[in-house]
Amino acid sequence: MRIPSFRTSFPACAFLLALATPAAAGTLGGNATLTTDYVWRGTTQTQGDPAIQAGVKAAAGNGLYGSVWGSSVEFAPDTHASSEFDFVVGWAGPLADDWALDVNLTHYRYPGANVDLDWTELNGTVTWKQNYWAQVGWSNDALATDHHGTYAQLGARLPLNAQWRLEGTVGHYWLDDAYGDSYAHGQLGAAWAFKAPFELRVTAHATDDSAKRLFPDLAGSRVEAALQASF
Repeated sequence: MRIPSFRTSFPACAFLLALATPAAAGTLGGNATLTTDYVWRGTTQTQGDPAIQAGVKAAAGNGLYGSVWGSSVEFAPDTHASSEFDFVVGWAGPLADDWALDVNLTHYRYPGANVDLDWTELNGTVTWKQNYWAQVGWSNDALATDHHGTYAQLGARLPLNAQWRLEGTVGHYWLDDAYGDSYAHGQLGAAWAFKAPFELRVTAHATDDSAKRLFPDLAGSRVEAALQASF
C-alpha cells in the first residue's frame, strides 16, 4: 500500500504539529557540516564530491520532536536533483534504566528534481547506555521505487576521552522487492571534538559486491572527512 499523503502534506503539517508545544518545555538545537563526501547507507550521494549540510531540531518536554536537515546532492544529470531535505517527526524517550527508544517518520524530499525522487520511511531505534544501538527502517516506497524496502543497522560508539571517540556501524538493506537484491555495508570512524562547538570526523566506508552491482558508480570503499559545528 502506498502512502500518498506523506508525499504531499507530511513535511509541512507533521513537522508543525510536532512543534506545537511551548518552547519553554523543550529544546532547540542544530548543526552545520562541511564534508568531503555525502555517504548514506554505504553509497555516495554526491558522486564522491564535497557537500554542505545543515539541520535544526526542536524537541518538547514530552519526547515529541521535529527536525529538518538538508544537504547538497549530485545525482544523474537528467534528474536535475541538487539538494535533499529530510523532514522528521517522532518521539524519543527512556524505556528503562540504560535503555531508550526513538520512533519517527522521515520524509526525503528533493526539490527541483524533474523526476519523482521523494519518499517516506518509518524508523525505530533502540539505544543502550547511549553508546550502542539497533535500528530498523521500513518503507513501502523505498528509494522512491514504489516497492518495499527494509533497512537494519547495528552501531557502537566508544568514547576514549573528553575529546576523542570511535564509532562503527554495520547495516543491511533488503531491496529484493524493488531491485531483486539486497546489500550490506559497514563504516568505521574517529571523531575529534577539538574545540566546542566544532568536531572533526574521518570515516571509512565499505560495501559488499551486491551493492556494487546495484549501484556500480556509487558503492564500494571510500573515505570521507567532515567538519561539524553543533549548537
